[in-house]
Amino acid sequence: MAPVPAPSPALLRARVVAWFEREARPLPWRAPDRTPWGVLVSEVMSQQTPVARVEPSWRAWLERWPTPADLAAAEPADVLRMWGTLGYPRRALRLQDCARAITERYGGEVPSSYDELLALPGVGPYTAGAVVAFAFGRRAVVLDTNVRRVLARAVAGAALPRPQQSAAEVRLAESLLPDDDAAAAAWAAASMELGALVCTARSPRCGACPVADLCAWRLAGSPPDEHAGRRRTQAWEGTDRQCRGRVMAALRAASAPVPREALAAVWPDASQLTRCIASLVEDHLAEESPSGLHLPSSAR
Repeated sequence: MAPVPAPSPALLRARVVAWFEREARPLPWRAPDRTPWGVLVSEVMSQQTPVARVEPSWRAWLERWPTPADLAAAEPADVLRMWGTLGYPRRALRLQDCARAITERYGGEVPSSYDELLALPGVGPYTAGAVVAFAFGRRAVVLDTNVRRVLARAVAGAALPRPQQSAAEVRLAESLLPDDDAAAAAWAAASMELGALVCTARSPRCGACPVADLCAWRLAGSPPDEHAGRRRTQAWEGTDRQCRGRVMAALRAASAPVPREALAAVWPDASQLTRCIASLVEDHLAEESPSGLHLPSSAR
């Protein structure tokens, strides 16, 4: 079968952006009164966490720490308690590190340049690009899992992108960006939303897709995922991640240090529990005193 030609970039963008203008979710970090700090917080919280879980936490977080300086001055234990069950709690401490850097280097104002954002603690290429696009409305490559999937199907004709992002994907995303700042930012938001709501990984809603007739993957007969054998499934039951999560939940709920023997009640495997407690201390997510384990009491 002959290769299917990629759709016209201009037509692809126009269709997806028009769809976004009709169907975009009214998320608070998209509101006209959003702040760059609010956008940055939303991006960090949304990493590996569904938006439905992020929104209430984001609102509570911004109410308590509306500026980077507010978060920079907070107690780490309070930061971890507020992070709650969002998962990967190291993100909370990295966000606080980021707030301190913004406060110290930029007078509490989130920088607008990609390079300055990328130099902040806990900010990678995706987050830096997202803040440039969504907070400042400027041209930037924004390549998350959702956008990678849209580009893989619509343009490259693949069922799913490779397990690891490649330089070729970045070049493809760059080639599709309009030169105009506002148009580029609109395309970034629209392509991400299409991947989140329609062009999903397991059950794409092709009947609702504004570019279904242009999609290289569909035109090629919807071939299967050629990288299926290389994808790792993330287990949860019985893992160290689950054990760490149980310990962190106990520490967040406690008003005093939790003795080791009390923590034994949250996890039956003693050796795994010991290993996970050690890793939490090493990651600065917990501290140990003679009376037991507790959330960190001071900045690292």
